[in-house]
Amino acid sequence: MNTQHVLITGAGQRLGLHCAQTLLEKGHQVTITYRTEKVGVDRLRDMGARCIQADFASDDGISRCIDEIKAKANGITAIVHNASTWSSDTPEQRGSIFDNMMQVHAKAPYLINYALEEAFRDSLKSITHISDFVSQVGSTKHTAYAASKAALDNLTLSFARKWAPAIRVNSISPSMIIFNEHDDAAYRQKALAKSLVGIEPGESVVTNTLLYLLENAYVTGQIISLNGGRNLNLP
Repeated sequence: MNTQHVLITGAGQRLGLHCAQTLLEKGHQVTITYRTEKVGVDRLRDMGARCIQADFASDDGISRCIDEIKAKANGITAIVHNASTWSSDTPEQRGSIFDNMMQVHAKAPYLINYALEEAFRDSLKSITHISDFVSQVGSTKHTAYAASKAALDNLTLSFARKWAPAIRVNSISPSMIIFNEHDDAAYRQKALAKSLVGIEPGESVVTNTLLYLLENAYVTGQIISLNGGRNLNLP
């Protein structure tokens, strides 16, 4: 695989952190964005990543991030949109929660893609959106979140058509990948039972899919589900 310069948003922890570490270990150049300082950000700095603080909850935050990427990064070949937020629907805050979900999961990638396609037109070859399996089936408790991830999947289709063949655009759509430390045994058992495979797969299944998309020149406009057969196990 040729050495690439990959921008990963929201790479301070969990999935984004694992993707960034893996790419750095394989010799790629990595620029990340992060919202808050965490141990993982320092770890990536020590490994050689360029780290840019950014908050996508406002248009100004997105704009400042774009300007800093243009100023500090060069020759970006791939973008991975991993920045995410999570809120349950609450009657008192439905409007603000919906706006925030759409802002982070749809508007930020939309604006960043347009800005960086223009800035790195000679080098940019691949864009990957990290979506969620819930975008395909909906959610009773996280309706705004599910809707925003569905919007992100639709952006994948539109950008893939718009920029082909120069830039390949795809989504990775995982379901449960790794448990949180506070998840109890009952929750874990219930979550595992939702898939046919019935395992906690870990971040590597997403990273391996990302590596495949970075390298495969004949895949674009695809929403790749990583759900252990959960789509076949729905009631």
